[in-house]
Amino acid sequence: MRIAFLCKRRYMSKDVILDRYARLYEIPRQLALLGHEVLGLCMSYQNAAPGQWTHDAAPGTLQWESYAAGHAIVPALAAYPARMLKRLRAFKPDVLIGASDIPHVVLTAWLARRLGVPYAIDLYDNFEGFGQARIPGFVPALRRAVHEAGLVLTTSEPLQQLVLNDYRAKGTVVSMPSSVDLQVFHPSGKTDARQRLGLPLQARLVGTAGGLYRDKGVEPIYQAWPQLASQHPDLHLVLAGPYQPELPPPQGERVHYLGQLSHAQVADLFCALDVGIISILDTPFGRYCFPQKAYEMLACGLNVAVADIGEMSSLFATTPQLLFKAGDANGLVAAVDHQLSSPTTPAITVRDWATLIGEIEPQLMQLCA
Repeated sequence: MRIAFLCKRRYMSKDVILDRYARLYEIPRQLALLGHEVLGLCMSYQNAAPGQWTHDAAPGTLQWESYAAGHAIVPALAAYPARMLKRLRAFKPDVLIGASDIPHVVLTAWLARRLGVPYAIDLYDNFEGFGQARIPGFVPALRRAVHEAGLVLTTSEPLQQLVLNDYRAKGTVVSMPSSVDLQVFHPSGKTDARQRLGLPLQARLVGTAGGLYRDKGVEPIYQAWPQLASQHPDLHLVLAGPYQPELPPPQGERVHYLGQLSHAQVADLFCALDVGIISILDTPFGRYCFPQKAYEMLACGLNVAVADIGEMSSLFATTPQLLFKAGDANGLVAAVDHQLSSPTTPAITVRDWATLIGEIEPQLMQLCA
């Protein structure tokens, strides 16, 4: 198949092309590794340098092209659909895949109609929870595009049900969680990992990594820390990721803020900790997301304390002692206490990207047929 994949350039604070990061990179890459000719088209809202890249993905091919909105972002975005239509007419795709946000989902549907080819949509989150959804007309356009798609991938089963019941999708809807690179995220020596990050070797460590933002659920961690610190004199808190000035990390000799880490350093962190925290709020985002850090922590063999919301409720259903009510700092303390006193590792298999995309490939081929 000749597959065109459309998405934004930056995803979860990473560059999709240069960092070769996560879901938006792995879907086209794995399809190319299965022997298909894949063209990735990225729009950079942050004006990353445009260009073309060829990544090794034999027996298939993976070509990336990036475009920058520039300072005149509105005129650039208005001209982008026509530019993509011209490019895709030259490429002659068999199928389009749209991902990353509302504009790219809607654009993919528009392009597919004009090219006369089928299209698939990947929803790595509930895009109605994004800031873009406040722009008049965006949500109805999103719902129409998803409704008409021949195949829809969702990152969680709750999101799959939303697409089936509310969007009334006409095509096939498949729940496909985001996996992780198991070459990077795997169990390794705790002492070595702590040394590489400059963390105390003998203390017990609890923490997390990711966007340390109020709407992403970090506040219950900050609220729980004084109680955890009082109950466990040998416990230290470790945090990594960007934060907003109005909600900075806690201060103190037993708090370690590591800044923004590389992919490999995040794996080191999850190998260094004794307990990892996955805190999500009961919001439209939280109810439908699949936090990638859940699989990253599990792949590293890290014991976790997890907010009881959305897909996490199902994933950790057999170990309810690890769950705490979303947003509840006291419940978080109890879950961490349990993991410190009676460590429990759930029997959850992390399937790699090759397996997940291998299961999706027949659906795409059927769509083209």
